[in-house]
Amino acid sequence: MNIHLEKYEGPFDLLLDLIRKQQIDIWDIPIARITAQYLEYLDRAAALDMELSSEFIFMAATLIHIKSRLLLPRDPELEKLAPEDDPRRELVERLIEHERYKNAAEMLQQKRMIEENVWSPAQIKQFLGDQDEPELAVSLIDLVKTFEQVLGRARTRPVFQVNHDDVSVPDMVVYLKSLLQAKPRGEKFPVAALFEEQRSRRAMICLFLAMLEMVRMQAIVLVQKDAFGEIALRAHKRFDEIFAAGGAIENIEKDYQ
Repeated sequence: MNIHLEKYEGPFDLLLDLIRKQQIDIWDIPIARITAQYLEYLDRAAALDMELSSEFIFMAATLIHIKSRLLLPRDPELEKLAPEDDPRRELVERLIEHERYKNAAEMLQQKRMIEENVWSPAQIKQFLGDQDEPELAVSLIDLVKTFEQVLGRARTRPVFQVNHDDVSVPDMVVYLKSLLQAKPRGEKFPVAALFEEQRSRRAMICLFLAMLEMVRMQAIVLVQKDAFGEIALRAHKRFDEIFAAGGAIENIEKDYQ
């Protein structure tokens, strides 16, 4: 008897799948039910000798901890003095954050696949110069993985969080545009370093989405010097054309209003 068990890239993908399939309000997760279903998946994966990363075990512990906090009785008088935040809140915010940039990456990856099927190699050559350095193409999935790694490191070290941080995706597009214009054309900027320079997780997310938008606009290119090497970005050949036309940043502002 064959038993099929769907594989997930990480624990957030598994949780989101459980939530979306059951049409659960993400802001009101029935933590006991979701925890039971999550643990059931881990048990079935273990029975099938499916290898899971330590992140899945850590998330299981997190869910059990949240469940225990919700079950503990709260002193009404203490609640009046110091109301306790919903223990699920941080998890929900991280789930929404993960879903937002994953959906954006998948959308742009699909668009790229469509464009690659529409343009023939002969047509693409019209947009390639003879002086290009040999570089490896980077998929948007590679960028997502780099971003996840940087976010993971950011959770283990203090990050300066600005109060009322109102940085936006259009702000980050302007930032990247200025950065590229200030340097000689063709200069590369390591993506991980750009993320780590940001002072808050919100700024990191906005920078990530700005990169996706600029890839879509053909304003920047993601490259690697070697296989599995550091991902960097540089100006696309159409960089000046994209921003000279005007309206590029205004269109992004409309999309993120």
